[in-house]
Amino acid sequence: MNVLLLAILLAIVAGVIFTLIGLISGSDETAVMVPATLIVVLLGAPPEAVFAFFMSAVLAKHLTHAIPTALMGVPGDTTAAPMLEHANFMRRIGLPHIALRKMISGGIIGAFIALPIALLFAVFLSQFGTFFQDNAGIIFTLAAVLIGYVSKGRWVSILLIVPLALIIQGLNLVSTSILGSGLSISFFLGIAIGPMLTDILLATSRSARPNIERTKKNEYKLAPEQKSWSGYFPNPFKVLTKKQTAVVGGTSFLSSLTFALSPVGMTSLMGEIVGSRVKGQYKKSTTSLATMNAVTESTYVAETLIPLIAFGIPLSPVAIGPAQALFNAPPVYTTEPVHNLHTLMVPMDFFIYGLIGLIVASIIAYPFSMNYARKATVLVLKRINQEAIIAMFIGIVCLLAFYEGGLVAVFVTFAMAMVGGMLNRFLGVGVGVQFMVFYGSSWIISTLLGL
Repeated sequence: MNVLLLAILLAIVAGVIFTLIGLISGSDETAVMVPATLIVVLLGAPPEAVFAFFMSAVLAKHLTHAIPTALMGVPGDTTAAPMLEHANFMRRIGLPHIALRKMISGGIIGAFIALPIALLFAVFLSQFGTFFQDNAGIIFTLAAVLIGYVSKGRWVSILLIVPLALIIQGLNLVSTSILGSGLSISFFLGIAIGPMLTDILLATSRSARPNIERTKKNEYKLAPEQKSWSGYFPNPFKVLTKKQTAVVGGTSFLSSLTFALSPVGMTSLMGEIVGSRVKGQYKKSTTSLATMNAVTESTYVAETLIPLIAFGIPLSPVAIGPAQALFNAPPVYTTEPVHNLHTLMVPMDFFIYGLIGLIVASIIAYPFSMNYARKATVLVLKRINQEAIIAMFIGIVCLLAFYEGGLVAVFVTFAMAMVGGMLNRFLGVGVGVQFMVFYGSSWIISTLLGL
């Protein structure tokens, strides 16, 4: 099949799947995007089609994550958490549908601004790519220290870098002695599902179960839908005011030049800066929500594109999380040596196929979210079991791990998930720190212990 047609087809598949996944509150981006992208890679899709798939998934997921955030007051995923305060204010005054429209319209504008800006910045940074590749071990280690310092766990995250590296290399040594070769996919799948698996383990423990038990069902009051436009596809520039459009454009531009900062942190920072300069709580909330969702999109696009084009190794929070499979999916893509989308695509390919992904996701997710948000939310609340979705993704993870190394890889995946999930849940050692330690573990152990 023609590469262009296959890219469009996979972008449509991603748009549909992740539009629906975004409706499920609390769905973690890394836990759902990594397995899905891995499947596409391992099935043999060309790199251009893989990239279109991922970009469509990113935009679709972050457009519909606004639905539970705005209408239910529950974060659609981790990047939506900073928006809750303003979203709850809009719910209290009976205007959650306005908040939703502002968020979604800001998001779609932010994504299309980020694509060309991030690509141009990445091309500029690519002249330093060889240096980063040659010093990847120490760079990953320093990044683990930096991310650990700004994470919730801070000092414990830093203190546990070496012990965690020992655990990873120990598991890898055991698997290598059994299989004859090391594992890679299984480790980052384990890290990705760690927090999710930990909640399941807590639910099966008699002593820990009371910590997560609920005594009554959650109640949500959804406002009626009020359509203020004609046709099926509303114009996002008419949903936002001219001032809001300008603010969204400016913050999206600035956040497209970053690749080492947390998307959640950038979302919160830009929202606070913009909110502090707007008078009136209604205008402040609507402008902040549009800005924050735009920054969510722009940071995800930029933090995927810049490391891919400039370095070929995952040096951003998004690259070491949801975009992991674009860099490292052995035996198809590897980072040692660098053989992934960085070497298989040129900058113009990233622009063309990234644009295809964004356009397809916009056509699917944007009008759906604007026209059917309330009906879709009611359907999810009444008919979709969140535990079943979690079980489905854990099943996919088992399948991918088994594909890499049979039962040994499955056990390694769950061992890594158990350790990483507990560290995240109880000590605040973030997933980003764990991914950086995974990539730097070989350098850490060989440098400190001479192994």
